[in-house]
Amino acid sequence: MTSWADQWDTGADPSPRRGSSGGSDGKKQGGDRVEKAKAAAATGLKKVKAGTAQGFQWIKDKYHQKKNAGGGKNSKQQQGGGSQIAAGY
Repeated sequence: MTSWADQWDTGADPSPRRGSSGGSDGKKQGGDRVEKAKAAAATGLKKVKAGTAQGFQWIKDKYHQKKNAGGGKNSKQQQGGGSQIAAGY
């Protein structure tokens, strides 16, 4: 009986000796990739943290502006169209 790979694989099987010329090089390159991935993840995490902190600060500022504006819902400052408040982008 033939296996699935024998039925569908038309190419020759690669030699196991061909790919391993220096054994430790593969581990070194793999370690480099892991270090690069860690560095990229750390950089991304720092960016997310900074963006989140900035977003929360923007929300807190909006809350305090609204709270300190006074006058309730009919205040002219709140109906103003936002000339005093930037979008924050």
